[in-house]
Amino acid sequence: MEASTFGTNDLEEYLLRHSSAEDSLLYELRRHTHLTNLHPRMLCGPTQGKLLELICFMFKPSRVLEIGTYTGYSAICMAKGLNLGAELHTIEINDEVCDTAKEFFTKAKLDKVITLHQGDALDIIPKIEGDFDLVLIDGDKRQYPQYLKVILPRVRVGGIILADNVLWGGKVLLKQPDDSFTKGVVDFNKMVAENDKLDKVLLPLRDGLSIIRKQFE
Repeated sequence: MEASTFGTNDLEEYLLRHSSAEDSLLYELRRHTHLTNLHPRMLCGPTQGKLLELICFMFKPSRVLEIGTYTGYSAICMAKGLNLGAELHTIEINDEVCDTAKEFFTKAKLDKVITLHQGDALDIIPKIEGDFDLVLIDGDKRQYPQYLKVILPRVRVGGIILADNVLWGGKVLLKQPDDSFTKGVVDFNKMVAENDKLDKVLLPLRDGLSIIRKQFE
């Protein structure tokens, strides 16, 4: 059978079989999210979650910022890769999912590492003191360009920015974005690509993941 005849589900199953197994708490959170939320695909999932954990394990950031907590899966994955004494701030605008995130942060015994802020990230980020070694952008796609403008001065030189959903279901290829969400992602990708202070790669992982390193001020 030629490789081109395999479906996306086949490849995803292959990826999962050849990656470290999802731990029981993350599996419980993923199942809970699918059973109780209208848009469970917003959750990053086992493959991307393990990548986030390994990035934190390798890069060893002391201060992490996440924009877009959802039910807390990605925050838990990143926190698992942090050294003792590191901290993670995560921001979620939807108060309906915050209780689930808090519940699972406690179950994971990471509630002392992870601080959950509820509200609009653009309002909250200026209120969080200090700079960051690593930032994950996974919030409102319409606001991606604004997120970048706000966080860039707060990311240390050598720091990493991760941005999820940067392929936006392939709609980034449209000659003219037909909605504000696509436009936000397209404008963000253009800003990153044209910024010579940033070293970057866009990976076709799930819905697209950009890994960006701030080279200098």
